[in-house]
Amino acid sequence: MNELTHWINGKHVKGTSGRFSDVMNPATGEVQAKVPLATVAELDAAVAEAAKAQPAWGATNPQRRARVMMKFAALINEHMDELAELVSREHGKTLPDGRGDVQRGLEVIEVCMGAPHMLKGEYMNDGGPGIDLYAMRQPLGVVAGITPFNFPAMIPLWKMGPALASGNAMVLKPSERCPSTALRLAELLQEAGLPDGVLQVVNGDKEAVDAILDNDTVQAVGFVGSTPIAQYIYGRACSNGKRAQCFGGAKNHMIIMPDADMDKAADALVGAGFGAAGERCMAISVAVPVGEKTADALIERLVPRIEKLKVGPYTAGEDVDYGPVITSQAEQRIRGLIESGVKQGAELVVDGRGFKLQGYENGYFVGPSLFDRVTPEMDIYKEEIFGPVLSQVRAGSYEEALKLTMDNPYGNGTSIFTADGDTARDFANRVNVGMVGINFPIPVPLSYFSFGGWKKSAFGDLNQYGPDAFKFYTKTKTVTARWFSGIKEGGEFAFKAMD
Repeated sequence: MNELTHWINGKHVKGTSGRFSDVMNPATGEVQAKVPLATVAELDAAVAEAAKAQPAWGATNPQRRARVMMKFAALINEHMDELAELVSREHGKTLPDGRGDVQRGLEVIEVCMGAPHMLKGEYMNDGGPGIDLYAMRQPLGVVAGITPFNFPAMIPLWKMGPALASGNAMVLKPSERCPSTALRLAELLQEAGLPDGVLQVVNGDKEAVDAILDNDTVQAVGFVGSTPIAQYIYGRACSNGKRAQCFGGAKNHMIIMPDADMDKAADALVGAGFGAAGERCMAISVAVPVGEKTADALIERLVPRIEKLKVGPYTAGEDVDYGPVITSQAEQRIRGLIESGVKQGAELVVDGRGFKLQGYENGYFVGPSLFDRVTPEMDIYKEEIFGPVLSQVRAGSYEEALKLTMDNPYGNGTSIFTADGDTARDFANRVNVGMVGINFPIPVPLSYFSFGGWKKSAFGDLNQYGPDAFKFYTKTKTVTARWFSGIKEGGEFAFKAMD
């Protein structure tokens, strides 16, 4: 049995707690590795070592830190297939999805090459009589990242790139379900020139998370996961005086107007709803067609597309559309929610409950399911399913569809498909959701913007990556300066203050 490690001071270190978590193969249901779960003492020791390494790294010229990011990006590209295979092996997503996971993280590292520009401060000459003012951005010190199972490469890269480029040391706690990618990224960062101790990878469960939140040296915490845990981490971090940036769940709606291209809308919904088995916080899980004719036309196009989806292990090749969900508990929860949808009166148009894959009967596979005539009081509408289930809620008008989206407690992403510019513009301006797509199903911003939701999808004032990330991982110091001038009088220098 493969026993994984922590990454401390530039080397692999065995855990000492005696506690381990199984790392499963979601396609087979078999244990493929064991990962150590750190104690409070182990976590605190890693933080202490990071604190020793940070001052020298923080004092390093930002351009030199950017060169480490450049080399790191080159190494990620060089090892793309290896990293994608690590992602797929532990998460279960297809290899194309695995490469996409790595690629979206790589794009943030590429933006971090511009750290010298991102970290520039402000300057005002003669803000007062003989007075100059300037503001500088300085690293926080030691920061922490707590990342989820569903993007084992992307989210750790989103956290570590801006944090390290800003001059901080980071303690990263990846998901114990998919830990190997983060450990490999740490090795590549060392190869890229990151000094030992600046990045520590500590595996663990709630005990390690609470130790991060309670450690006085840790100045900031970034988290991605479910809304209840995001709210918990945000509250505990803030009560301990830390800066916190916590992203939670989602229930993303896509409105389809009568003038939309129905074939393009259907293609978009299938990709956005079922890609990565629906285990994405930006997945579209609710389709909202406006008008009965629109709804009927959309269902007519969705059914054959969904029924053709190929479900299988990542080892089956590039033509598999999606793989298993992460655990047997997730599989059973998804099946239970589908059952509740049927009992509560939704029309199950495509039923994925009976799906079994020959040779992989013990894997955590769920077939694609499509519901029609879903209403807001149903559990399948209220809960984030995080699985391959798409619900259609019929709206009588644009205003009704917009209200449905705005009344939802989540506000991560939303989309509208329409041929009308006025409608699209109105939707973008009025909807109370953080990321909006217009004829675009998964509106994840490019890496030089910032990613973040509203309402119960996000806790904290600053978003992930882009300019917001550099603000989050630095603090501003403002200097007011006045110099006394020497004035030559009679061969002597007399000094007088400038008024």
